[in-house]
Amino acid sequence: MLRSAFIALSRNKSLRAFSERSSVGRKMSGRFVAGMSVQEALAACQRVNSEGIAVSLDSLGESVTTEPEAQKSAAIYHQLLDAIAERSLNANVSVKLSQVGMDFDPALAERIVAEMVEHAAAADSFVRIDMEGSPYTEATIAMTERLAARFPGAVGTVLQAYLFRTDTDTDRLLRQGIRIRLCKGAYKEGPDVAFPDKADVDANYVDLMKRMVTFSKDGKGVFCGIATHDEAIVEQMRTYVREKGIDKRAFEFQMLYGVRRDLQRRLAAEGFGVRVYIPFGPEWYPYFMRRLAERPANVLFLAKNFFKN
Repeated sequence: MLRSAFIALSRNKSLRAFSERSSVGRKMSGRFVAGMSVQEALAACQRVNSEGIAVSLDSLGESVTTEPEAQKSAAIYHQLLDAIAERSLNANVSVKLSQVGMDFDPALAERIVAEMVEHAAAADSFVRIDMEGSPYTEATIAMTERLAARFPGAVGTVLQAYLFRTDTDTDRLLRQGIRIRLCKGAYKEGPDVAFPDKADVDANYVDLMKRMVTFSKDGKGVFCGIATHDEAIVEQMRTYVREKGIDKRAFEFQMLYGVRRDLQRRLAAEGFGVRVYIPFGPEWYPYFMRRLAERPANVLFLAKNFFKN
């Protein structure tokens, strides 16, 4: 019930407008959002890099309705790619398609993302096309395939373990050598497209992550991101890697900024690749509410720490 409530709140335009303008809202978001500006995000990236942990930078925003808004979002990403190269940061970028015009002009969105990926390829970097709700799934995968054919190794996407179709989509992308970020899924989906029970999502996640790290075509694997804070799943992966003799750097664990920092550091100290997803920007509200929906225990954490200095 809490999950459904927070997802519903993430779509509340009035509450979003109030929260994003208020100092109280910004203070609440600070646990999971690395500030409002590019410079704050880059500073957070440098701090995380100093601990031997890689980063994916995400300028928050979604569901834009005009081309100027889409181009404004794109400009921030080009700024990030330049800064990553100039500062030699261990980082890449993540972008949502609804942030660059997918809802009103898919061709525009593809042109914008293609320019980002071309920029990333020239800078020896990488663009992750984030996954949104299931209505975007096929279009996101198809666009990733087209761009990967043009810029091999410079673009990948995200698959969500709670969707039934992800079993097939995993094989589809691996066969093309396209990098996958595997997560459980944070959007409200119906039982016609997604597993309703957490146990089934977890079981599917474990099956998919094992398939990703053992995939080989012509002697080559695909570098994938195992995105989870679930320590039981992390432990299953650690055991699986050890038993199968898989290189700890053949994949990476991926986690969110502000969540399970202790686990991030421990895995990095053990020699695993770890990447932290760092979001930033004034349009933080939908992202923040989905983090509370994913793990309602975060509400208690925020309540305990809100009045601390």
